[in-house]
Amino acid sequence: MPADVPDRTEGAPEPRPFSWVPIRSLAPRHRARILRHLLGLEPHDRYLRFGYAAGDAQIEKYVESLDFERDEVFGVFNRRLELIAVAHLAYEAPQQIAGRPAMVEFGVSVSPSARGRGLGARLFERAVMHARNRRIDTLYIHALSENTAMLKIARRAGAQVERDGSESEAYLKLPPDTFATHLEQLLEQQAAEVDYRLKVNAKRFQSLLEGFAEVKAGIGARRRRTFD
Repeated sequence: MPADVPDRTEGAPEPRPFSWVPIRSLAPRHRARILRHLLGLEPHDRYLRFGYAAGDAQIEKYVESLDFERDEVFGVFNRRLELIAVAHLAYEAPQQIAGRPAMVEFGVSVSPSARGRGLGARLFERAVMHARNRRIDTLYIHALSENTAMLKIARRAGAQVERDGSESEAYLKLPPDTFATHLEQLLEQQAAEVDYRLKVNAKRFQSLLEGFAEVKAGIGARRRRTFD
């Protein structure tokens, strides 16, 4: 959560026990991995994420339309460098309130294997910090009313949730940015980059060991055939 609001500033997420999650900013080169993550969601998870039963073609179109220059897209990688959680901050949200600055819309998805680790909440906190640092007034969430996990995260942060039948809208008033929020964003980005590079090197080392094992097994098999 933002470091400068430990006393529960209005509109900011509640304080949480420290548990750092390496959240990395994503770029156009990550489209294939984002697509793989979204296509791996179960039908009901796709329904909750997009608000409709999104098929493969619709998800492909969504990923292709991501604007990494305008929006913020970030995610969490596992040790195999697979995206297990992805968040999208859309800075041209269609929903507006007359007389107020444009809002930013938040959407998130977490792979089934990564549930129960608080990744959705951590990505939400990261989204709040990004939006504050871009001087956005309000963070907006449009979700199905049955998406209780997402709405719980929004309410916990102090968002005003308005329900209209099967759909709900949440509006979170954001505090102004500070020097601390900008510093925290910079440090988190650098730490996440270091974590990613370590995972890349670990995967390369593991591949090297597996290659050696295959060569050794091949040599052993040839020796056994020779003596046979």
